[in-house]
Amino acid sequence: MQFGSFFLAGSATREDSKVVMKRLLQFVQDSEELGYDSVWFAEHHFSNYGYIPNPLIMSAHMARETERIRLGTAVLVLPFWNPLRVAEDIALTDQLTDGRLEVGVARGYQPFEFRRFGLSHDDARERTDEVLTILLKALTSDSFSFSGRYHEIPEVTIFPRSAQTPHPPLWLAAHTQESFEVAARHGLRAFTTNSGRPVSNLKEGWDNYLAARAKYPTAPEDFGVQVQVIVADTDAEAKKHMGAFLYQTRQVSTLRGGHEHVVSGVSEPMPFEGEPTLDEMFEYRTLSGSPETVIRKLKEYQAVAPMSLLNCVFHGGDMPADVARHSMRLFAQEVMPHFQ
Repeated sequence: MQFGSFFLAGSATREDSKVVMKRLLQFVQDSEELGYDSVWFAEHHFSNYGYIPNPLIMSAHMARETERIRLGTAVLVLPFWNPLRVAEDIALTDQLTDGRLEVGVARGYQPFEFRRFGLSHDDARERTDEVLTILLKALTSDSFSFSGRYHEIPEVTIFPRSAQTPHPPLWLAAHTQESFEVAARHGLRAFTTNSGRPVSNLKEGWDNYLAARAKYPTAPEDFGVQVQVIVADTDAEAKKHMGAFLYQTRQVSTLRGGHEHVVSGVSEPMPFEGEPTLDEMFEYRTLSGSPETVIRKLKEYQAVAPMSLLNCVFHGGDMPADVARHSMRLFAQEVMPHFQ
């Protein structure tokens, strides 16, 4: 199993951008020092939920601050991108990272963001499929043309070409069988998020992934899982920080459901019907606890879905940076060796 660290670079209190970026740089450098295989950056817009509107720019920047670790986008929201521009930007970023780029893509989930780009979330799946088709043609063909529902492209060739051949590893974030089939049909790797969700949700995603691969048996076998993680010296200490992850879960629920309340860029994390308690977040919806507890929980995850990548969400809400950094260190030193 490989291990990645994932960062929204958000701020519950709308901190100054310099503060957020300095903290993110420290997390990235810690990730490399501690031996994580990759670090991933989210794309979000127009709220304090995430300060990274372009994960490719962030990856190019962090390549200058690191030497080994792979740099990933989790995810590029494809409906927001011109397909030729994103193909060029991916290829250029792959060159600037010296072939260390991983590219995660998806259709996005926040109607709030879509409306501000003048788009409807209703056709996000169809737009994503078309952009993905063009993106792959651009990265793998010397020249091509395309005629579709949303894009008409005359004969074109992109430069530069990517450093990795034929292109950087491409991952599609999915949960439903339909979405996993998009990944499999296009020959993409697949990953899913289980942040703030019980193991039963992971089982559902894994079953959908297997059903998709049964239809497309030549698709890549790579399967990644993203989950909230906090490792502390004791279970009791880890439990103290569940509020930070419940904050994230509330934000996702509010923004995904389209009933967000955003004022001057600050998104209010509204409680939602049936939300888990802090004890439930600790016991069933996060990989949290002492190293021994997290090892046990991760083995339970692995028994449900034999993942090739675990993407760890180490920071959220108002969690102090030193708590997240200590968690990253304990996870790397006490948990990772049991699964490598």
